[in-house]
Amino acid sequence: MSLFTSLVCALSFFSLSLFQLTSAFPVVNHPGTKNDLIITHNNTINATTPAGLAFAPDSQPASYLKLALVNYLNSNNVKAYVTGLNANNQLVFLGQNGQFYYPSTTSGTPVPLSDADISIPLGPKGSTTSATIPGYLSASRVWFSDGSLKFYVVGTPHGPGLVEPAAVNPNDPNAATNYGFAELTWIQAGGLFADISFVDFVGLPLGIKMTTTDGTPTQQALGLPGNAVQSVCNELKSQSQRDGQPWGDTCVYTPSGSLIRVLAPNAYLSQKNTAFSGYFDAYVKQVFQHYSTTPLTINTQAAAGNVQCTANANSMTITCNGDNRSYGAPSAADIFGCNSGPFAIQGGDNAVHYAVVPRLCAAFNRGTFLLNGGNTQPSLPPSSYYQSSPANFYSKAVHKFEWNGLGYAFSYDDVSPTEQQNVAGVVASGNPGTLTLLVGGYDQA
Repeated sequence: MSLFTSLVCALSFFSLSLFQLTSAFPVVNHPGTKNDLIITHNNTINATTPAGLAFAPDSQPASYLKLALVNYLNSNNVKAYVTGLNANNQLVFLGQNGQFYYPSTTSGTPVPLSDADISIPLGPKGSTTSATIPGYLSASRVWFSDGSLKFYVVGTPHGPGLVEPAAVNPNDPNAATNYGFAELTWIQAGGLFADISFVDFVGLPLGIKMTTTDGTPTQQALGLPGNAVQSVCNELKSQSQRDGQPWGDTCVYTPSGSLIRVLAPNAYLSQKNTAFSGYFDAYVKQVFQHYSTTPLTINTQAAAGNVQCTANANSMTITCNGDNRSYGAPSAADIFGCNSGPFAIQGGDNAVHYAVVPRLCAAFNRGTFLLNGGNTQPSLPPSSYYQSSPANFYSKAVHKFEWNGLGYAFSYDDVSPTEQQNVAGVVASGNPGTLTLLVGGYDQA
């Protein structure tokens, strides 16, 4: 998950095990029905308020957030879907009429939503479709697809839960549909934060641009070109030839044999949990050995300032001053996902721990611990990332083809030295004007 998806809660009452692939690779998707849905915290949004319950009117911004949806895809069937939680934590879609649509059900099994209620059709290639978001919105995604996407809603003890498309499920009802999403949170206290996310997969290429009403310059992260899926897949297949790891197996095909997307390694591991086994082990041992005799400094870029850490090569733990917990040796799954093992956040963790986790995980993904200057994290520029093996070469490939290298490619891609550009490509303002979302590739304009 990236900057905003940490707001999403699990549907803990709906227990389904992740599908473990046993067939030969590459991955071939076969779209299923609602009976094939896999519901996890990664593809659900839970309302904390039943849709029909009466409340005071939503907190209203002084002006609505303007969206410009630009189609660069050579298709007349592109659609957008805006999902999220309103100011009352009610589950909403942005309807074609510019008003929030409130899906609701008490059913314990997923109920499909009508595309006519939740989709915003885009015009042909080269066209711009205007829309407005009529109230504050959090945990929001703006989905784009070539064709219709299937969304489902299911009853929870606290209100309706939205089941979103899941790229990690080869039998998801949307498995053969080309799609992607941007993320945004627009709240009164902080303004607008938005990004394009390739944390879980590369699919339909997207880009983002934002103007403001306070005279500050336009911010943009134009994302990936039109041929990004093929380019990233080719890059990862080449990496597999170099190191023998299953990077190329993350390329996903439709039943007809068309390449449709590339899974991030953390998403691929949810299908084949033995992949990348031991990939980082030797490097992790080197890191722990090195920092058992050399001080490691974590720049929290917060009130705690620089925190000193020390590794114990015997117990394979890292201990940081002021941190409420130490860190054990991470596995490949821990490193790629940044949310398990030593990187899992627990109730009661303090501010130091919250700051150390992303900086440690980012350094493992980028392979910067043993570089000159790597004893302070973060401190090195993007040009030093992914320069040695092992590393997250999916992230390297995504950044290689992104415009100016900007856009989330793993969960903590927003970790960067204070003086360096943030490669996550987040756009943010307390005074947003128009948020422009580009679909189909920035090079197709």
